[in-house]
Amino acid sequence: MAPTIKDVAARAGVSIATVSRTFADASTVSADLRDRVAAAAGALKYQPSRVARNLRAGTSQTVGVVIPDLQNPFFTGIVRGLENVLLAAGYSLLLANSDEDPTRERQMLDTLRAEAVAGLIFVPINAGKSSYLHLLVPQLPIVAVDRLPVDLRVDLVTVANAAGSRAAVQHLLQLGHRRVALLGGPSKHSTAVQRERGYITALQRAGMAVRAERIFRGDFREQGGYDGMNALMAAAKPPTAVFVANNLMTLGALRALHEAGCEIPGDVALVGFDDMPWATSLNPPLTAVAQPEAEIGRSAAELLLGRIADPDRPVRHVVLEATLVVRASCGAPLARRA
Repeated sequence: MAPTIKDVAARAGVSIATVSRTFADASTVSADLRDRVAAAAGALKYQPSRVARNLRAGTSQTVGVVIPDLQNPFFTGIVRGLENVLLAAGYSLLLANSDEDPTRERQMLDTLRAEAVAGLIFVPINAGKSSYLHLLVPQLPIVAVDRLPVDLRVDLVTVANAAGSRAAVQHLLQLGHRRVALLGGPSKHSTAVQRERGYITALQRAGMAVRAERIFRGDFREQGGYDGMNALMAAAKPPTAVFVANNLMTLGALRALHEAGCEIPGDVALVGFDDMPWATSLNPPLTAVAQPEAEIGRSAAELLLGRIADPDRPVRHVVLEATLVVRASCGAPLARRA
């Protein structure tokens, strides 16, 4: 079994917190403690090459990355963009999957700090207030991606979620739909809140009422999309069009419609948020709001490198545009970009 930080602490005769603080920022502990922790880590072969080098030099050429779902191609696309920039700058990546679990997320973040990473790039779960304040002591270069962290003022890269969803719903309204439903995400995520806001704004601008029975808040997972679509279609007056707030829920929604024998777009028009790699292979090809995953990753990596080089510069928030890609699932006569 591989040695743990607890083993290092026991061998060095110090607390786990001292070992973690030493790995995160060796300058915050005495030389004696630093030497004892380094010796224990080396003896136990606890990541000896990286840890020993970081303790000696006080620097690291590794960046920690935490995403919430490795199965979601949107997040893996972001990682590809990160990797291209960071590898070219001489940094390697330590990738972790929080799996939308706050306990696991805390463990992953703490582990990466213990590995003395040069910085962190992560997609926050936002499970509870003040869940990320520990990242600020001692200060570490951090970039949040996709979702707004509730209690951190750090560099940030997001997409214009509200504008993207508004464009999608306006497109459905322009096609003549009047019963347009939202299969949204959990309200703890800023992306879900913003996409719901775009849906509501589109209806209001068209002079239409927002009906609670046409909004289902799922979990950004495939099963949530399946359950949500079944619930929406069980209404006395089911929607003629549905806007789905992320890619995995879109897959679940499609499965529910196919099982029910509904024709797309004849019975129900469908638009998703996130343009999946296989969108053109679906039957019919999916109309979707495309996010620039690689550009999100590149922007986040550049922000982190800038923060490492200049820790005191002002915090930056980069907002990238989303693009509506029109295909057959919405019932539009011609494929085009809007």
